[in-house]
Amino acid sequence: MEDILEIVVRSTEIDVNGHVNNAKYLEYLEWGRENWYENAKLPYDKFLKMGIQTVTVNININYRKECKQNDQLSIKTRPEKVGRSSYVLFQEIYNQHGEKCADALVTCVTMDAETRKSREVPAELRALFE
Repeated sequence: MEDILEIVVRSTEIDVNGHVNNAKYLEYLEWGRENWYENAKLPYDKFLKMGIQTVTVNININYRKECKQNDQLSIKTRPEKVGRSSYVLFQEIYNQHGEKCADALVTCVTMDAETRKSREVPAELRALFE
């Protein structure tokens, strides 16, 4: 399942170089992941009811093109691969001209909400990778 979140770059996201600060791209990706979970009917509270949480353990990002104030961005998120207790999401950010501004592989681990130890990816989440 691919999900797309549309956002507009705000003035508070611009750094001294006149473009989006590199750390903001990570925030945009997080918003995209949250949207993906919501649209997959797996919001945070559902994970808690299952007794799990997910944590991001690695982000490998490529910054491809600068983004500027008022750019309209599309954050695309889709499942890449799943293991026993971890999974990888592939994310891309495009501007209003269809130019790729960034792409990233984001590795997450499913952990038990009480023990804080890794736990098998639940079937509801695993199904999104088929």
